[in-house]
Amino acid sequence: MLKKLFQAFRPPQNLRLPDPDAELALGALLVRIAQSDRDYQLEEISLIDRILAQLYGHNAIEAAKVRATCEKLHAAAPETDTFARLIRETTGLEERLAALDALWQVVLADNLEHEGEIRIVGDACKAMGLSVMDNKRAREKARSKLTDQLATQEGK
Repeated sequence: MLKKLFQAFRPPQNLRLPDPDAELALGALLVRIAQSDRDYQLEEISLIDRILAQLYGHNAIEAAKVRATCEKLHAAAPETDTFARLIRETTGLEERLAALDALWQVVLADNLEHEGEIRIVGDACKAMGLSVMDNKRAREKARSKLTDQLATQEGK
């Protein structure tokens, strides 16, 4: 009886996940960062959906479906650097810089920078073949974007 109870809380073992491409790898990293502080907020989920829609041309429903797949990939996922290396190997510099910007946007979505989130971004940055300076610029760009969004919301 206890065995059945534990099995009810385990995900099905036959769950077939797609092989990640650069989009799914980035999505899984975004989810990993958002969940790293153990407080996966609606603002972070919505931001991930908007980022996926913007970068990959999805409508809102398609972006949410991609994010849901990314959540499953993250849960069953390899290390952060595996996803980041996949991005490095399948995209150009501009796409990798855009991915780094997106990671920082999710870190800053709740207006807090948690140590675990920062560590994930640093690991991903290194594995994507980007520099410390690229990381610093992406962080500042994300902060600026957040400040602009808050100013726009206050002006309404």
